[in-house]
Amino acid sequence: MSTADHSERNQHRSPKRVFDIVIAVVMLVLMLPTLLFIMLAVKLEGPGPVLYSQMRLGRHGKAFRYLKFRTMKHDAENTATGPVFKLRSDPRVSRVGRFLRKTSLDELPALLNVIRGSMSIVGPRAALPLEAEHYSEVQRKRLELKPGLTGYWQVFGRAQEANTLDKMVQMDLEYADKQSLLFDLKILIRTVAVGLTRNAAQ
Repeated sequence: MSTADHSERNQHRSPKRVFDIVIAVVMLVLMLPTLLFIMLAVKLEGPGPVLYSQMRLGRHGKAFRYLKFRTMKHDAENTATGPVFKLRSDPRVSRVGRFLRKTSLDELPALLNVIRGSMSIVGPRAALPLEAEHYSEVQRKRLELKPGLTGYWQVFGRAQEANTLDKMVQMDLEYADKQSLLFDLKILIRTVAVGLTRNAAQ
């Protein structure tokens, strides 16, 4: 057995992997009515698939299909706008899609990526292949971690002066040093708190 295979098997047996599966399954069960409602809303707004998949890079740069609810109008091209910045007013985004993006509900299908093992609940933001081609040697270190639905940068740095690629990478590497189940739980709780605060302000 190769070292990479052995490492992968250990990952599947790790407490973090158990944590990921338990949280993902619980969230899917609790949010099943919400998921069904969103699927219906996306379908009724216009033609096109309910789910959208995009190629992203996982641990060690391994490619996988990242699942999201479709937020673009039918036949719109979802071109990449960079690792941090997105268009604030994109005419390609549907009305339902705009709400899903504001509330991050479009990310819920990625729970299936967590169950499959290509993602974690907590980790760095999943990189686009195009942006990873321009990573420096230091920036590529973030690919040593499994990407997450939420993470240290997403909840503690995204809306502040940390909204740059260099700062994101720095915070991802800080997360790698601090990584523990307790720290993951803290980030997860913070994610929920930020989401509730943002929704209440809308």
